[in-house]
Amino acid sequence: MKINNFGPSGVNPYKRQMDKLNQVERSAGKKADKVEISTEAKELQLVLQLENERQVKVNELKMQVENGTYKPNPKEIAKGIYQFYFKK
Repeated sequence: MKINNFGPSGVNPYKRQMDKLNQVERSAGKKADKVEISTEAKELQLVLQLENERQVKVNELKMQVENGTYKPNPKEIAKGIYQFYFKK
């Protein structure tokens, strides 16, 4: 005995799901994704950039101290201390 065409032959059970997805895509149109960076995030980027620059400067100063080539300027130090305490 031979049984032919048992069950739904030629029917893709996932086709309905794919048709629904395609219909949603067509109805939504070709909208592009859009990313906006908040002002707080932009400020954080600037802060991180400043931190990186400070770290480079600190590393340079460490190397100068280790090599014995660091020569601080006493007038600049005094000026900085004065501005810190009296000219906030």
